[in-house]
Amino acid sequence: MQILRALEMGMCFGVRDALAVVDRLPTPATVTIHGELVHNREVLALLDRRGFARSPEAGREVPTTPVVLVTAHGISDQERQRLVAAGKQVVDTTCPLVRKAHEAAQQLAAEGRRVIVIGRANHVEVRGLVEDLADPLVVAGLADVATWPQAKLGIVCQTTTQVEVAECLIAAIVAQNRHADVRHIDTICSPTKARIEALLALLPSIDRLVVVGGHESNNCKQLVLRGEHFGVRTFHVEHVRELQREWFDDAQAVGLTAGTSTLPRTIEEVHGWLSRLGAERRGRSA
Repeated sequence: MQILRALEMGMCFGVRDALAVVDRLPTPATVTIHGELVHNREVLALLDRRGFARSPEAGREVPTTPVVLVTAHGISDQERQRLVAAGKQVVDTTCPLVRKAHEAAQQLAAEGRRVIVIGRANHVEVRGLVEDLADPLVVAGLADVATWPQAKLGIVCQTTTQVEVAECLIAAIVAQNRHADVRHIDTICSPTKARIEALLALLPSIDRLVVVGGHESNNCKQLVLRGEHFGVRTFHVEHVRELQREWFDDAQAVGLTAGTSTLPRTIEEVHGWLSRLGAERRGRSA
């Protein structure tokens, strides 16, 4: 049984940089993380053990600690100003690519366009994008596409949107709004694209796929869907303890990839488990 790793996988620079900022904070008990730093329960458990407080992602109460840390998913300028007005020191770890999505949305709005955000309305990143916009629209699927009266429309995407989903929805928006000048700014993050491209290159060579990362992670779900759509038996695990030997019965080649919030050590633990299983099976067949 071969173990083949995707050439691009695991933690992106935005998550890595956010964790580096958190590691440098000297007094965790004085800091509230404003939501989930990343959608990875292993990382969240580590932060909880260090003593950081955590406010709900959808929560509107001002944290009681003197320091509030904005996560890689970002928040609206409106929310940031609310925290500052409450006397909080704001430590901002917003991913630069999420910040670019905010700037793109504001640019489209400044051009007099009604802004459409392709993404999940309840996702923290999307909430941060729309809170600073006047009368925004959120489109999650084809059922949300309509004919809108505005003469100028602008489109941005949640940074972890599937490229094919975005292309389909943009085409549908244009088709149903022939009267409008529609402008799209590409805000899908490059690490997400790179991980998908690396997985697509791997899929023809494998008969099993393991995706490592948080079960709530949007980009992990994208990787899982790619494997399933290609017809490869695909398993999504957060940590090595979830792996089951029977998943790999008769497997010839197992592909390994991971989401952008997955710790390197978690990937290595899964890789080590798979490698030991492969060595054991080769030993039995010798």
